[in-house]
Amino acid sequence: MKKPLILVTNDDGITAPGLRVLIQVMKEIGEVVVVAPDSPQSGMGHAITIDSTLYSKKVVIDHEKGAPSEYSCSGTPADCVKLGLQEILDRKPDICISGINHGSNASINVIYSGTMSAAIEAGIEGIPAIGFSLCDYSWDADFSHARDSIKKIVQEALAQGIPKGTVLNVNIPKTDTAPKGIKVCRQARANWKEQFDKRTSPTGKDYYWLSGEFELLDKGEDTDEWALAQGYISVVPTQFDLTAHHAISRINNWNLNEA
Repeated sequence: MKKPLILVTNDDGITAPGLRVLIQVMKEIGEVVVVAPDSPQSGMGHAITIDSTLYSKKVVIDHEKGAPSEYSCSGTPADCVKLGLQEILDRKPDICISGINHGSNASINVIYSGTMSAAIEAGIEGIPAIGFSLCDYSWDADFSHARDSIKKIVQEALAQGIPKGTVLNVNIPKTDTAPKGIKVCRQARANWKEQFDKRTSPTGKDYYWLSGEFELLDKGEDTDEWALAQGYISVVPTQFDLTAHHAISRINNWNLNEA
Protein backbone atom coordinates (compact mmCIF):
# COMPACT_ATOMS: atom_id res chain seq x y z
CA MET A 1 0.00 0.00 0.00
CA LYS A 2 1.10 3.56 -0.71
CA LYS A 3 2.45 5.33 2.34
CA PRO A 4 0.48 8.34 3.55
CA LEU A 5 1.94 11.75 2.75
CA ILE A 6 2.52 13.69 5.99
CA LEU A 7 3.12 17.44 6.09
CA VAL A 8 5.09 18.29 9.24
CA THR A 9 5.52 21.76 10.67
CA ASN A 10 5.92 23.61 13.99
CA ASP A 11 6.33 27.05 15.57
CA ASP A 12 9.61 26.63 17.46
CA GLY A 13 11.66 26.62 14.26
CA ILE A 14 13.01 23.98 11.94
CA THR A 15 15.96 23.07 14.19
CA ALA A 16 13.85 22.63 17.35
CA PRO A 17 14.38 19.28 19.11
CA GLY A 18 10.64 18.66 19.34
CA LEU A 19 10.26 18.90 15.58
CA ARG A 20 13.26 16.65 15.00
CA VAL A 21 11.70 13.94 17.21
CA LEU A 22 8.35 14.33 15.46
CA ILE A 23 10.01 13.83 12.08
CA GLN A 24 11.56 10.57 13.24
CA VAL A 25 8.21 9.26 14.50
CA MET A 26 6.34 10.30 11.34
CA LYS A 27 8.94 8.59 9.13
CA GLU A 28 7.83 5.32 10.73
CA ILE A 29 4.31 5.97 9.42
CA GLY A 30 4.63 7.59 6.01
CA GLU A 31 6.34 9.88 3.55
CA VAL A 32 7.35 13.08 5.32
CA VAL A 33 7.72 16.59 3.94
CA VAL A 34 8.71 19.33 6.38
CA VAL A 35 7.88 23.03 5.98
CA ALA A 36 8.78 24.92 9.14
CA PRO A 37 9.80 28.43 10.21
CA ASP A 38 13.48 29.35 9.91
CA SER A 39 13.32 30.93 13.39
CA PRO A 40 11.11 30.59 16.49
CA GLN A 41 7.52 31.79 15.98
CA SER A 42 5.94 30.94 19.34
CA GLY A 43 2.83 32.89 20.27
CA MET A 44 2.20 34.04 16.70
CA GLY A 45 -1.29 32.56 16.67
CA HIS A 46 -2.78 32.55 13.18
CA ALA A 47 -0.73 35.46 11.85
CA ILE A 48 0.13 35.40 8.14
CA THR A 49 2.61 37.40 6.10
CA ILE A 50 0.86 39.93 3.84
CA ASP A 51 3.04 43.05 3.89
CA SER A 52 6.54 41.68 3.36
CA THR A 53 8.38 39.14 1.23
CA LEU A 54 8.13 35.45 2.07
CA TYR A 55 11.18 33.26 1.50
CA SER A 56 11.63 29.49 1.48
CA LYS A 57 14.52 27.18 0.69
CA LYS A 58 15.24 23.48 0.78
CA VAL A 59 17.54 22.56 3.66
CA VAL A 60 19.31 19.55 5.13
CA ILE A 61 19.27 19.56 8.94
CA ASP A 62 20.27 15.96 9.64
CA HIS A 63 21.23 13.53 6.88
CA GLU A 64 20.39 10.43 8.93
CA LYS A 65 17.48 11.49 11.14
CA GLY A 66 15.93 14.22 9.03
CA ALA A 67 13.29 13.98 6.31
CA PRO A 68 14.19 13.62 2.62
CA SER A 69 12.37 16.89 1.87
CA GLU A 70 12.70 19.77 4.32
CA TYR A 71 12.04 23.44 3.67
CA SER A 72 12.63 26.43 5.92
CA CYS A 73 10.27 29.38 5.61
CA SER A 74 10.75 32.98 6.71
CA GLY A 75 7.09 33.27 7.71
CA THR A 76 4.73 32.13 10.42
CA PRO A 77 3.47 28.60 11.07
CA ALA A 78 0.29 29.34 9.12
CA ASP A 79 2.45 30.65 6.26
CA CYS A 80 4.39 27.38 6.29
CA VAL A 81 1.24 25.34 5.79
CA LYS A 82 -0.08 27.65 3.07
CA LEU A 83 3.24 27.55 1.23
CA GLY A 84 3.55 23.80 1.64
CA LEU A 85 0.10 23.16 0.21
CA GLN A 86 0.27 25.68 -2.62
CA GLU A 87 3.89 25.59 -3.76
CA ILE A 88 5.92 22.72 -2.33
CA LEU A 89 3.81 19.56 -2.24
CA ASP A 90 2.83 17.95 -5.53
CA ARG A 91 -0.32 16.43 -4.04
CA LYS A 92 -2.64 16.96 -1.10
CA PRO A 93 -1.20 15.48 2.11
CA ASP A 94 -3.11 12.79 3.93
CA ILE A 95 -2.51 14.54 7.25
CA CYS A 96 -0.72 17.56 8.71
CA ILE A 97 1.14 17.17 12.00
CA SER A 98 2.41 20.20 13.94
CA GLY A 99 4.86 20.13 16.86
CA ILE A 100 6.14 18.75 19.06
CA ASN A 101 5.80 22.12 20.77
CA HIS A 102 8.08 23.00 23.67
CA GLY A 103 5.43 23.96 26.25
CA SER A 104 1.74 23.48 26.93
CA ASN A 105 -0.97 24.45 24.48
CA ALA A 106 -3.76 23.25 26.75
CA SER A 107 -6.72 25.36 27.80
CA ILE A 108 -6.66 29.04 26.74
CA ASN A 109 -3.11 28.67 25.38
CA VAL A 110 -4.60 27.21 22.20
CA ILE A 111 -5.73 30.72 21.23
CA TYR A 112 -2.17 32.04 21.06
CA SER A 113 -0.47 28.92 19.76
CA GLY A 114 1.44 28.95 16.50
CA THR A 115 1.62 25.17 16.71
CA MET A 116 -2.16 24.82 16.75
CA SER A 117 -2.68 27.59 14.21
CA ALA A 118 -0.59 25.61 11.72
CA ALA A 119 -2.82 22.59 12.33
CA ILE A 120 -5.94 24.75 12.04
CA GLU A 121 -4.73 26.20 8.74
CA ALA A 122 -4.51 22.65 7.38
CA GLY A 123 -7.94 21.88 8.81
CA ILE A 124 -9.42 24.89 7.03
CA GLU A 125 -8.12 23.38 3.79
CA GLY A 126 -9.90 20.12 4.54
CA ILE A 127 -6.79 18.22 5.64
CA PRO A 128 -6.86 16.12 8.83
CA ALA A 129 -4.54 17.79 11.31
CA ILE A 130 -3.12 17.37 14.80
CA GLY A 131 -1.02 19.66 16.98
CA PHE A 132 1.25 18.01 19.57
CA SER A 133 2.74 19.78 22.60
CA LEU A 134 4.85 18.65 25.54
CA CYS A 135 4.34 20.50 28.83
CA ASP A 136 8.03 21.32 29.15
CA TYR A 137 9.42 24.63 27.86
CA SER A 138 13.04 23.49 28.09
CA TRP A 139 14.96 23.33 24.80
CA ASP A 140 16.48 20.02 25.93
CA ALA A 141 13.13 18.55 27.04
CA ASP A 142 12.83 14.75 27.08
CA PHE A 143 10.41 13.69 24.33
CA SER A 144 11.17 9.97 24.58
CA HIS A 145 8.08 9.10 26.65
CA ALA A 146 5.81 10.74 24.06
CA ARG A 147 6.91 8.87 20.95
CA ASP A 148 4.71 5.77 21.18
CA SER A 149 1.57 7.73 22.03
CA ILE A 150 2.14 10.22 19.22
CA LYS A 151 2.54 7.37 16.75
CA LYS A 152 -0.62 5.67 18.04
CA ILE A 153 -2.72 8.84 17.82
CA VAL A 154 -1.59 9.62 14.27
CA GLN A 155 -2.18 6.05 13.11
CA GLU A 156 -5.68 6.08 14.58
CA ALA A 157 -6.42 9.45 12.97
CA LEU A 158 -5.36 8.09 9.58
CA ALA A 159 -7.37 4.90 10.04
CA GLN A 160 -10.52 6.36 11.60
CA GLY A 161 -10.53 9.87 10.19
CA ILE A 162 -10.90 13.16 12.07
CA PRO A 163 -14.40 14.71 12.01
CA LYS A 164 -14.78 17.43 9.40
CA GLY A 165 -14.17 20.94 10.71
CA THR A 166 -12.12 19.59 13.63
CA VAL A 167 -8.42 19.43 14.46
CA LEU A 168 -6.94 17.67 17.47
CA ASN A 169 -5.07 19.55 20.18
CA VAL A 170 -2.88 16.98 21.94
CA ASN A 171 -0.90 17.84 25.07
CA ILE A 172 1.56 15.51 26.75
CA PRO A 173 2.45 15.82 30.45
CA LYS A 174 6.02 16.27 31.62
CA THR A 175 6.77 12.97 33.33
CA ASP A 176 9.76 10.77 34.17
CA THR A 177 7.88 7.71 32.96
CA ALA A 178 5.40 6.92 30.21
CA PRO A 179 2.04 8.74 30.50
CA LYS A 180 -0.74 6.81 32.25
CA GLY A 181 -2.84 6.80 29.11
CA ILE A 182 -4.80 9.04 26.75
CA LYS A 183 -8.00 10.92 27.61
CA VAL A 184 -10.31 12.75 25.22
CA CYS A 185 -11.19 15.99 27.00
CA ARG A 186 -12.76 19.38 26.75
CA GLN A 187 -10.75 22.58 26.96
CA ALA A 188 -10.48 23.84 30.53
CA ARG A 189 -11.71 27.32 31.39
CA ALA A 190 -8.66 29.33 32.34
CA ASN A 191 -7.00 32.67 31.81
CA TRP A 192 -3.70 34.45 32.16
CA LYS A 193 -3.49 37.06 34.92
CA GLU A 194 -1.12 39.33 33.05
CA GLN A 195 0.95 42.37 33.81
CA PHE A 196 3.65 44.39 32.08
CA ASP A 197 7.05 44.90 33.63
CA LYS A 198 7.93 48.49 32.67
CA ARG A 199 11.61 49.32 32.32
CA THR A 200 13.73 52.12 30.92
CA SER A 201 16.47 51.65 28.35
CA PRO A 202 19.92 53.31 28.68
CA THR A 203 18.73 55.91 26.15
CA GLY A 204 15.75 56.84 28.34
CA LYS A 205 13.01 55.06 26.38
CA ASP A 206 10.37 53.05 28.19
CA TYR A 207 9.91 49.40 27.22
CA TYR A 208 7.83 46.51 28.52
CA TRP A 209 8.11 42.78 29.24
CA LEU A 210 4.85 40.84 29.35
CA SER A 211 4.55 38.45 32.28
CA GLY A 212 1.70 36.68 34.00
CA GLU A 213 0.36 33.78 36.03
CA PHE A 214 -1.85 31.01 34.69
CA GLU A 215 -5.23 31.03 36.42
CA LEU A 216 -7.25 27.80 36.23
CA LEU A 217 -10.97 28.55 36.67
CA ASP A 218 -12.21 25.02 36.04
CA LYS A 219 -12.44 22.22 38.63
CA GLY A 220 -13.93 19.69 36.20
CA GLU A 221 -12.41 16.23 35.90
CA ASP A 222 -13.07 16.04 32.17
CA THR A 223 -10.70 18.82 31.09
CA ASP A 224 -7.29 18.86 29.46
CA GLU A 225 -5.70 20.52 32.49
CA TRP A 226 -7.10 17.86 34.84
CA ALA A 227 -5.88 15.02 32.61
CA LEU A 228 -2.40 16.50 32.36
CA ALA A 229 -2.19 17.01 36.13
CA GLN A 230 -3.07 13.33 36.60
CA GLY A 231 -0.34 12.20 34.20
CA TYR A 232 -2.52 11.54 31.14
CA ILE A 233 -2.17 12.80 27.58
CA SER A 234 -5.08 15.09 26.72
CA VAL A 235 -6.79 15.09 23.33
CA VAL A 236 -9.16 18.00 22.72
CA PRO A 237 -11.18 18.08 19.47
CA THR A 238 -10.92 21.74 18.48
CA GLN A 239 -13.08 23.54 15.92
CA PHE A 240 -12.24 26.62 13.89
CA ASP A 241 -15.88 27.68 13.49
CA LEU A 242 -15.89 30.30 16.25
CA THR A 243 -19.64 30.88 16.12
CA ALA A 244 -21.24 30.84 19.57
CA HIS A 245 -24.28 28.92 18.33
CA HIS A 246 -25.93 28.91 21.75
CA ALA A 247 -26.01 32.72 21.75
CA ILE A 248 -27.76 33.23 18.39
CA SER A 249 -31.33 32.87 19.70
CA ARG A 250 -30.67 35.24 22.60
CA ILE A 251 -29.14 37.96 20.42
CA ASN A 252 -31.99 37.55 17.94
CA ASN A 253 -34.21 38.94 20.71
CA TRP A 254 -32.35 42.26 20.69
CA ASN A 255 -34.11 45.19 19.04
CA LEU A 256 -31.55 45.38 16.26
CA ASN A 257 -33.92 46.18 13.38
CA GLU A 258 -36.17 48.71 15.10
CA ALA A 259 -35.84 52.37 14.15
